[in-house]
Amino acid sequence: MGRRAAGGGGAPAEDFSFVSPVVKYVLFFFNALFWVISMVMVAVGVYARLLKHAEAAMACLAVDPAVLLVVVGVLTFLITFCGCVGSLRENICLLQTFSVCLTVIFLLQLAAGVLGFVFSDKARGKVSEIINGAIVHYRDDLDLQNLIDFGQKEFSCCGGISYKDWSQNVYFNCTAANPSRERCSVPFSCCLRDAREAVINTMCGQGMQAMGYLEASAFIHTNGCIDKLVNWIHSNLFLLGGIALGLAVPQLVGILLAQILISQVRDQIKLQLYNQQHRTDPWY
Repeated sequence: MGRRAAGGGGAPAEDFSFVSPVVKYVLFFFNALFWVISMVMVAVGVYARLLKHAEAAMACLAVDPAVLLVVVGVLTFLITFCGCVGSLRENICLLQTFSVCLTVIFLLQLAAGVLGFVFSDKARGKVSEIINGAIVHYRDDLDLQNLIDFGQKEFSCCGGISYKDWSQNVYFNCTAANPSRERCSVPFSCCLRDAREAVINTMCGQGMQAMGYLEASAFIHTNGCIDKLVNWIHSNLFLLGGIALGLAVPQLVGILLAQILISQVRDQIKLQLYNQQHRTDPWY
């Protein structure tokens, strides 16, 4: 392993490397791509955060999409930084960190999927809790408001269990003591769509909570979004499986490439140590 090529004119053994340039640079560009994406995510999240009022942001910090985007972006940035520098510098410590982080994320995603399937009733309860919390802070956060309106329009639903859930919001609350002009109303995204209307009537949900289900169903969607979401999930299992596979494959590829490169770097280190130890041997 440490000898020169036959004939005396060949390159020394030190010129040989176990490290494959293909593995090294594929892993580098793989991480560089997600590194750039992570910086864009952080920039968009910070920009969206700065546009908000501090009071509104603090009111619904736990469900703030901008904060979530920043957190995910920062974590992705740190992990892909280890992958980029580790592959370029052939640093085993950084490559191990990158590989371990990806493995932990993959296992957490797998565990979340299994637990969500096994404990579907508890998962449903958690989703209901999140939706009710979002309803409470509907007017406090513009991003959250747009997200709820989008969901209600896409799923043709209103509220969590029913349209009366909107009474949890201080503006839509249906008690007689509520001075809001939106008392007993629901957001316009609950309303049935009229293709003939060129301009959206944002007051179409006025007073709908005071009506019964049959009466209100002529103007708005009375079914809650939780049941609609569950039905959508059951109807799109193959799509969700494809998305999950699409998220898992890059992670598994990253882990595999990192482990291959780590093994190659270790073999290269062993070769260098062997050459140093046997450099003075007469047969070297």
